[in-house]
Amino acid sequence: MISNADLETVGVAEVQEAMAAGELTSADLVAGYLERIERLDRGRPAINSVRMVAPDALGQGAARDDERRAGTVRGPLHGVPVLLKDNIDVAGWPTTGGSLALEHSVPVRDASLVTSLRDAGAVILGKTNLTEFANWMADDMPSGYSSLGGQVLNPYDVSVTPCGSSSGSGAAAALGLATVAVGSETDGSILCPCDVQSLVGVKPTVGLVSRSGMLPISASQDTAGPMTRTVYDAAALLAALAAADPDDPSSAASPADTDYLAALSTTACSGARLAVPARPDDFDAADAELFDAALTVLRERGAELVDVPALPQSDESDVLRYEFHRDVDAYFASLPDDAPVRSLAELVAWNEAHADGALKFGQARLTSSLDKDLDKERQVYLAGRRRDAELAGRLGIDSVLASYGAAALVVPSWRGAGLGARAGYPSVIVPAGYRSTNRRPFGITFLGTAWSEASLLAFAYDYEQATRLRRPPSLVNPSLFR
Repeated sequence: MISNADLETVGVAEVQEAMAAGELTSADLVAGYLERIERLDRGRPAINSVRMVAPDALGQGAARDDERRAGTVRGPLHGVPVLLKDNIDVAGWPTTGGSLALEHSVPVRDASLVTSLRDAGAVILGKTNLTEFANWMADDMPSGYSSLGGQVLNPYDVSVTPCGSSSGSGAAAALGLATVAVGSETDGSILCPCDVQSLVGVKPTVGLVSRSGMLPISASQDTAGPMTRTVYDAAALLAALAAADPDDPSSAASPADTDYLAALSTTACSGARLAVPARPDDFDAADAELFDAALTVLRERGAELVDVPALPQSDESDVLRYEFHRDVDAYFASLPDDAPVRSLAELVAWNEAHADGALKFGQARLTSSLDKDLDKERQVYLAGRRRDAELAGRLGIDSVLASYGAAALVVPSWRGAGLGARAGYPSVIVPAGYRSTNRRPFGITFLGTAWSEASLLAFAYDYEQATRLRRPPSLVNPSLFR
């Protein structure tokens, strides 16, 4: 029987087993998470990761229980509560992006990925706080801060960043406020919070998960993805999220019906060649100790590790400014006629008119995007985008993997995020221990070429099962919970 205390760590397989045995209902599970949200997220220690809970959450759970009793179980996520980052549309709920200006901006239909989750039987438990506009608001805004939601804290150490714009999804998953959570990434916003909050994160190939119905930054780099406590849970959630969608042209090339759970293997590393790029100059000694230990485990699992040069980099900033102006205007234009904001220009003006509440850190990224002339600067933008994709993809990740006969890159922490972001390629991060100096979490990332999620998940699973290093916040940071 799963107790409330178990909810901090319990995963998809365990709750399915308990529900199948009649020891637990989905409605019971929802009630347990709602109690934890009220006690830990809104009471002490007040992590502030959840912006809103679904008014019909218990009803959703009861409906999934009725289906189970009638003999229908839709799959591994049937009756499983999921939290969504608040840049993902759910019909009838505000999609705020953390912005005061969008507090009452209510879409009329679900994002495509929400439809996929509902079809898989998941319970949409609520929405999580995030860095405002997925960290495309101000240059110096702390991760996890928004004018509407306030500041998300890192339950492993409240004195340090929760990292990335998906900080609320990360903190909620780490605390066990839902079985699984969904974040989004343009560059590091899944991988970074998973690194610092001891989670498994999947940044998918752009197009594997539809972005239709998501408040955007960049059509070339945005993607939603899993943030979970185990690789198994990440694979189960990714399987439900991945779907082709005519409303998102980038999904046309998505491989159909990949069984990510079946791909998981405890022998995946055996005989695999993995490329390890040169270490950065600023590599911390505590990080090096943990990364070396992780590489030793990979060798013990049978992987052949090969050192490769550092990969080429480029500056994506100008591309993102252009795409944000273009893509957020398209999103706002799709909203109902009574939406409070219908363009980037209106958003900037609203913030200026309500600066006391809305602009603690300013809106430099919004205004620099608004300054982009979409017609005059189109050719410069296209050239920059081609450069970023070439350097990170064909001349970067693809070239290194082909030259060294490697299946994936292995990098410390979330340091490969920019490469994967600009190439549009997938990454999987997995917990790799806690620093000896302060017990702060550390992860390793497997980075691959397009559509290689199944292989990356398999490598991560093999490593995870061999080490089982993850510990929940209550064990790593017990003083926070006294």
